[in-house]
Amino acid sequence: MSDTWFEDRTYRHTDWTPERLLDLKRRRGLTVSLVIPARNEEATVGGIVSRVRAALVERTPLLDEIVVMDSDSTDATGRAAAEAGATVHRTVDVRPDLGHRRGKGEAMWKSQFVTSGDIIAFLDADLVEWDTHFVSALLGPLLTEPGVWLVKGFYDRLLDLPGGTRVSHEGGRVTELVARPTLALRWPALSGVVQPLSGEWAIRRDLFQQLSVPTGYGVELAVLIDTHLRCGVHAVAQVDLGRRAHRHQSLRGLGAMATELLAIADRRCGIEHGGDVPIRWFDASDGHGRPHTGTVSTVERPPAVGVGPERFRVLGGAVGR
Repeated sequence: MSDTWFEDRTYRHTDWTPERLLDLKRRRGLTVSLVIPARNEEATVGGIVSRVRAALVERTPLLDEIVVMDSDSTDATGRAAAEAGATVHRTVDVRPDLGHRRGKGEAMWKSQFVTSGDIIAFLDADLVEWDTHFVSALLGPLLTEPGVWLVKGFYDRLLDLPGGTRVSHEGGRVTELVARPTLALRWPALSGVVQPLSGEWAIRRDLFQQLSVPTGYGVELAVLIDTHLRCGVHAVAQVDLGRRAHRHQSLRGLGAMATELLAIADRRCGIEHGGDVPIRWFDASDGHGRPHTGTVSTVERPPAVGVGPERFRVLGGAVGR
């Protein structure tokens, strides 16, 4: 890791006020889209949209649009987001001529076809301890440093333990056990990125539309690595956002995520595992440790810039504003 990079490209959310960022945005003539990928997040997405809209659209108009990409939800995620003031698109209805894949990355990739901002910021839909600077602070390096193309948020992640206890500095298990070691070994220039898998990040559209995008959880790692390979490490910046809490996945779910991340990293080293990687896990709940099998998708969408015009009408359409 370059000490120069860490010193030059690490910021705190207190470095800018929303008013200062708005002035910078207007001076540069840029527009900003916020995208919130969501699947079955009825409990949290409405509150997130409401708070962001009040602070960063109505009070200080930093955002030109708030778009929720509803990724195959079976609850009222879309309705909750629309009632809170977001424009909602069901991922399956966006560019149906291109087919549909399940996953967070699919929603983010398809958001390029229904947003217009020069900068696209992403925010997770399951946050339970956060503030609106999780969005606004990501814009700081992009509005002040022309050489910055991607900004990653980082934070002290809280780990929920039985009994309602929260432990600081213990969240992000896949980050610490898979993502950071992988970067340290293969792309050491990125080893100073504190939260390479954070769901809070912002990117210039001109770059994002040139990148391949994994359809699942590998999207954050892939975009980070590809930005470094294409533009150099100084094109990446990071902002300390403080503390963050959200719901945590099961150990089996984390295993699938880890498998996807390793396959995505291998692909960028010339090692190909195919689109669907077989995995095995063991259920010891019955005392026998019986094996189960499944697959993890590592499919990637091509750069959006090379995707042709829509061949037939979008189904459904947007809901809300």
